[in-house]
Amino acid sequence: MVTATPASELDGAPRGRGSKFLSGGQALFASSEQKDVARALDKGLDAIESGLGAELSYTHEIADAVSRYLFDAGGKRIRPLLTLLTAQWGEGATDQVITAAQVIELTHLATLYHDDVMDEAVKRRGVTAAQKVWTNSIAILAGDLLFARAGSLGVGLGGDAMRRQTDTFERLVVGQMRETVGPKEGEDPIEHYLGVLADKTGSLIALSGEFGVTLSGAPVEYVPAIQGFGEHIGVAFQLVDDVIDLSADEEETGKKAGTDVRRGVATLPMLLLEKRAENHASDNELLETLRKGATGDLSEEEFSEAISSLRHHQVTTDTTEEARKVADKAIAHLAELPEGVVTDALERFAHQVVERTQ
Repeated sequence: MVTATPASELDGAPRGRGSKFLSGGQALFASSEQKDVARALDKGLDAIESGLGAELSYTHEIADAVSRYLFDAGGKRIRPLLTLLTAQWGEGATDQVITAAQVIELTHLATLYHDDVMDEAVKRRGVTAAQKVWTNSIAILAGDLLFARAGSLGVGLGGDAMRRQTDTFERLVVGQMRETVGPKEGEDPIEHYLGVLADKTGSLIALSGEFGVTLSGAPVEYVPAIQGFGEHIGVAFQLVDDVIDLSADEEETGKKAGTDVRRGVATLPMLLLEKRAENHASDNELLETLRKGATGDLSEEEFSEAISSLRHHQVTTDTTEEARKVADKAIAHLAELPEGVVTDALERFAHQVVERTQ
């Protein structure tokens, strides 16, 4: 397994957006080669941001305002970052790599609009959810508009790339359907949930890394390892989100503690609690209290107390541990790739995903 360079050895490196995420705010790149990669990432992200701004400009006032809403609210841009990073094995941030990263991010942004309508979300990225500002219909149409723009932009990538994009989009939608319908009779709810995360989140992150390889001229034999890495990173990312959802720091997370629990959305802590409740009376009592809160049968004070109990429960600790295990599986795929600055950064990327707090 590749070992990342310790942060203590990396003083004096560039601290742009890409290198900052990979280092958690500390310098990641020390050698000349590492600094070159850091600069390439930050320059590439700037180009992607600029291009997305142009792609999200429409002649119709409402289309322009709604489609730019979540983009302007920010975001980590981890998918474009992964595309840029894996492209360093090839010719770097070529025009096609930049375009591919924009296609991926537009697709991701589109799913956020639709997800928030389906989940009846109140906030996203620290701002009021789009359907609360406008309407469900406008938010859905904004998502459709972004999907259309992603498809139009992606035409220039060629047939093979867009086939992979549409295949991934299909998998993403099927994952959303599976989440909505729930596990089949006799299916393990936890295994079902992890499969949904692989479809909904892992597939698009995997494609991000794949595009960086295939569109930069990097060796195609790297693709399977990057696909495995990206899919596991996506699952780990969502598991960490399950834990962050329970955070009491609303200012940091941008939403109320236990937002998913309040909406009755499946999360791993709740699924693990359901499993424990079969054999532990105290766990069953907490589970029933949380379910009552989700249906509006508790006072805010009682519900907040129950969410706090879940936050400090063993199942939430177990969720964090599961996220680390999945990230380790992602890192294991890197053993199939050549050692060097890119692989080091990918390992750091995995660690940052599970160490984040927002």
